[in-house]
Amino acid sequence: MKATLTTTNLKEGQLWRQEEIAGGAVDCVHQVTVYPSARYQTFEGFGGAFTEAAAHAWRQLPEERQTAFLNCYFGAEGLQYTQGRVHIGSCDFSLGNYACQTGPEDHGFHTEHDDRYLIPMIQAAQAVAGRPIALLLSPWSPPGFMKTNGEMNHGGSLKPEYRARWAECMAKYAAYYRSAGCDVRRMSIQNEPAAVQTWDSCIWSGEEEGIFAAEYLSPALKKAGCGDVKILAWDHNKDLLVQRARETLSVSGGEGAVAGFAVHWYTGDHFEALRLVKEHWPDKELWFSEGCVEYSRFDGMTALEKAEMYAHDILGNLNGGISGSIDWNLLLDAKGGPNHVGNFCEAPVMLAEGCSDFTLQSEYYYIGQFSRFIHPGAVRLGTSAWTSRAEVTAFENRDGSRAAVILNQAEDEMVVSVTEDAQSGWNFVIAPHSIATLRWR
Repeated sequence: MKATLTTTNLKEGQLWRQEEIAGGAVDCVHQVTVYPSARYQTFEGFGGAFTEAAAHAWRQLPEERQTAFLNCYFGAEGLQYTQGRVHIGSCDFSLGNYACQTGPEDHGFHTEHDDRYLIPMIQAAQAVAGRPIALLLSPWSPPGFMKTNGEMNHGGSLKPEYRARWAECMAKYAAYYRSAGCDVRRMSIQNEPAAVQTWDSCIWSGEEEGIFAAEYLSPALKKAGCGDVKILAWDHNKDLLVQRARETLSVSGGEGAVAGFAVHWYTGDHFEALRLVKEHWPDKELWFSEGCVEYSRFDGMTALEKAEMYAHDILGNLNGGISGSIDWNLLLDAKGGPNHVGNFCEAPVMLAEGCSDFTLQSEYYYIGQFSRFIHPGAVRLGTSAWTSRAEVTAFENRDGSRAAVILNQAEDEMVVSVTEDAQSGWNFVIAPHSIATLRWR
């Protein structure tokens, strides 16, 4: 029985190196066992965020490089992304604050920024992919006049008297994007509802999210003809996920209206929190919806450290039960923006100086060790390993192919045997500080 081994070893300059290896008897103690009968969540795919900053940077490229860039993410030879996230109204990675309505007397629905930047990029990406890209819509803030602090930035909260109107606006976004040929599947209630930021932000309690979902947003989506759009709550860091899930789902109607929860990575691993939510509420989806190399926090980190941080988090999230994984900005300029409050960061693909081309960062190749082999509809399989040094996950795709991803962050090589149910398997070496994906049928 043959398998294909794909490895990324940045130290050796190997990006996606492929080789065929033959199966045989297990001949080392460093064993990873895959259990096909132990089956967990169905995975819907990987993706990244279509922000105004990403679209603005993309438009700076020459036309032929715009297509080449989209192929890197959405093409068959690239990361094969199938998911995307879009901000409702402005976010920090926008050119400035903007909203669909400007004041109490403005009952219009303004989409200029969406029409100029976001929707054209999504449409172009879908043309390259040859399929729809499933979208998660997330607001960073309601219009300022709807909030207690009178502005989109610096937190504040939604005034109760504007709940119905804001829900109607959010539903209009889903309907409008769908009318433009965009495949809106999910909508979160609020990005980072527990954070007061210098940029677009708004505070919600878990109870308020449950009430809003059940009494306002769910009815508004149904009225707009988008009743099949799934509502996600929290959309913030994993450390408080269990408490927030309990608060939101305990509200009358909350459990029926909220399909799941979205999480970020900015307070560390907390993979156990994902597993706890899946144990307590197994019917609820979990989505990783944002993570990035923030320059304010990770300045001085090496390219290898960035890549390993991504892989470690993806592995932990997958094994924790997530249904999909969406990275932050798809593309940024050489400075790490544009960002209207200077909150710069790195994307897996960055514009080169002069904007005539782009460069692929280290994390791009590590993401590919997952996204190129774990496809939409894949089911996670049970695994065990000889040591926590070997971080591993495994999935079975719809076509029957199976993939095991193993990360080695150690200073020495690992001689590994991957087996099914501890029977015969495949023996290979994983170099120090590298990642490998074994694919077989």
